[in-house]
Amino acid sequence: MAEAEKFSVVGHRVTRVEGYEKVTGEARYVGDLQLPGMLIGRILRSPYPHARILNIDTSKAEKLRGVKAVVTAEDTVKRPWGAFFADQYPLSVGKVRYVGEEVAAVAALDPDVAEEALNLIEVEYEELPAVFDAEEAMQEGAPLVHEGKARNIAMTIDVERGSVERAFAESDVIVEDTFESIPQWHCAIETIGSVADYAPNGKYTIHMNTQTLFSARMRVAAALGVRETDVRIIQAAVGGGFGGKSCDDNNPIVAAILARKARKPVKVINSREEEFLAGSRPRVNMKTWIRMGFKKDGQIRAKHLRIIADNGAYSGKAPAITGVAALRHDTCYKYSDVKTQAYLVYTNKIPTGAFRGFGNPSAEWAVEQAIDEAAHELGIDPLEIARVNAVEPGYVSPHGNRVTSCELKQCIDMAEKMMDWKQKRAAKKPKTGLGLACTVHVSGKRHFGDYDGSSATIKINEDGKALILSGEGEVGQGAATALCQIAAEELGIPMEDVEFSQADTDLTTFCLGAFGSRLTYVAGNAVKDAAAKAKQQILEMASEMLEASPDDLMVEGGKVYVKGAEAKAVTVADVARARLFRRSGAPIVASGSFDADSVLPDETRYGNESGAYNFACQAAEVEVDTETGQVKVLKYVAASDCGTVINPIGAEGQVEGSVAQGLGYALIEGLRMEEGRPINPNFSDYRLPSMRDMPALAHAFAKSYEPTGPFGAKGLGELGMDPTAAVISNAIFDAVGVRVRTLPITPEKVLKALTEKGKS
Repeated sequence: MAEAEKFSVVGHRVTRVEGYEKVTGEARYVGDLQLPGMLIGRILRSPYPHARILNIDTSKAEKLRGVKAVVTAEDTVKRPWGAFFADQYPLSVGKVRYVGEEVAAVAALDPDVAEEALNLIEVEYEELPAVFDAEEAMQEGAPLVHEGKARNIAMTIDVERGSVERAFAESDVIVEDTFESIPQWHCAIETIGSVADYAPNGKYTIHMNTQTLFSARMRVAAALGVRETDVRIIQAAVGGGFGGKSCDDNNPIVAAILARKARKPVKVINSREEEFLAGSRPRVNMKTWIRMGFKKDGQIRAKHLRIIADNGAYSGKAPAITGVAALRHDTCYKYSDVKTQAYLVYTNKIPTGAFRGFGNPSAEWAVEQAIDEAAHELGIDPLEIARVNAVEPGYVSPHGNRVTSCELKQCIDMAEKMMDWKQKRAAKKPKTGLGLACTVHVSGKRHFGDYDGSSATIKINEDGKALILSGEGEVGQGAATALCQIAAEELGIPMEDVEFSQADTDLTTFCLGAFGSRLTYVAGNAVKDAAAKAKQQILEMASEMLEASPDDLMVEGGKVYVKGAEAKAVTVADVARARLFRRSGAPIVASGSFDADSVLPDETRYGNESGAYNFACQAAEVEVDTETGQVKVLKYVAASDCGTVINPIGAEGQVEGSVAQGLGYALIEGLRMEEGRPINPNFSDYRLPSMRDMPALAHAFAKSYEPTGPFGAKGLGELGMDPTAAVISNAIFDAVGVRVRTLPITPEKVLKALTEKGKS
């Protein structure tokens, strides 16, 4: 169907709508904002992973020249807040639960005075026993992070579909293994920051680099103890998010508390070290025991998972992330007998949260390696075991996820071709190997209540240009450009005649924001709906001007004409002016909305979490130095099914960026901690992938069409990162016969595994 569609804007390479401002430095990030009388805020953080606060003396800080406000929990309503569980406070109440937790804050005329004031705040602590390992935290007698949470368990998932034990009994081969992932930091080039102002009428205005404006408004309002409409969130330009800027942290709330007390605007921007300590919540690390049963032909017969997920000190989005890790992958392959037990556990470490992939990479690190182990044990090509089990359109997962479009098998074929898989396997070189893994992701997710929708308003100005008013925002991934392309295509006007508004909770309708790879699909459908309604107004007015039925008119290239009579035309600008400047005139304005045809999972976790599912297959060729353990990725290929590709440049960038982050997760990244204290919270010691780490990369998009998506499109943003770590590990096993089961796969771990293999 995708080839049959002929688009004038969708699917074309276009200039990013905010590109000029960013490349010229004109874009205004939070750090660029200057309000009259603005103060600088700084936060005093806990040096202990677990301690009772006995006393806070702020008197010396308050007397320091240039200090305008000092706040503690006594300046708050002491109301806990959180995305799913209300378990954290803006400033510590009673005790601290991790190194970096917010204890007090100051606002001063300049950064130096603010830092000096922090040093003058005296806090008396009583250290408490702490727990840093999630598995140990579950043991009876372990120190409790939160009183009343037995065995530190924040949430439990226990789901079985079918009869798992019967399915294992019917299996020819059973594999069983344990894998452990790690926290991974977002490391966006711009740290989290806010500029808060407080008006005499009690309204807070907060400029934020958030990716979820209206959710941020809800959480900030809850923490401040005010109505949601008493908080206005305006999105500044965002220097990358990857899930880390979805308002699970206290930065904007503390800024607002300071602004209220100082009666001046206050800017609070995390330092890089603060970002590691308490800013962007890192990926939830998990320990996963997995058991899978297979038939002789490679068909998956049974699957049993047991996950222990490290929540850190507070919950954030970890409850939903744990649910994804427990259940999502069962929409990738065909089987009906599955059991999952998952435990989200509090520890005295930085809270974990949303990161690109949202639980999928942690789960697939285990699941895709277990499948690879079975392939080797059965003597089946790993590519063929993926092909045998791959889902197809019409599949319904054991948990109720309904697949409409799916080109996973096409992705497997594409990965095979790009990697030259069969020839390389036939002519295998020593110490080199091939690895492969598949994945499924969502295009939006119904888990914030029974709603996974979006809305947008389109206004056609008197010069014929269109403005999209949307609260979804742009966080660097190119969503604004894709939404402008969708609007231009539907309206029949040139791409350069469409603009995208700044996201502002006071000026746009409710939107959930950027998460769950939802914007192209969910927001795209809302924009398309608004554009279709605006176009109808254009056609109705033009029908009067051209003396023809609206059904006989076309809009193309910004002109309206009777079909077959292109010479007789009026411009969209002519129509907009004619509709407005007459008695009882009106502007062309239309609002659209979309709520995906998904189903909120019930108490047994059965439902249909998304309106559309995207799929991918990735493969790698690696070379292992058996003397040093060094792994070199020679080639990497990625084949993605995201439906119609709206913006090829943006889509390619999404895949390339995803793979880069996935390679960092697999081979390089990792924050080292001692007794709950990060010891490498900086870019000197926390290494990220650079150009020299990137292999030759080939990627392609499946010919696919999602019937419920805007012009056949569905999500892509997170898909490319999900399987990468497993791909690399599988390739290493194929190269030298050892499997590293903990991330990252460092040379030391590879060398140790090779040594143990030699001894055995």
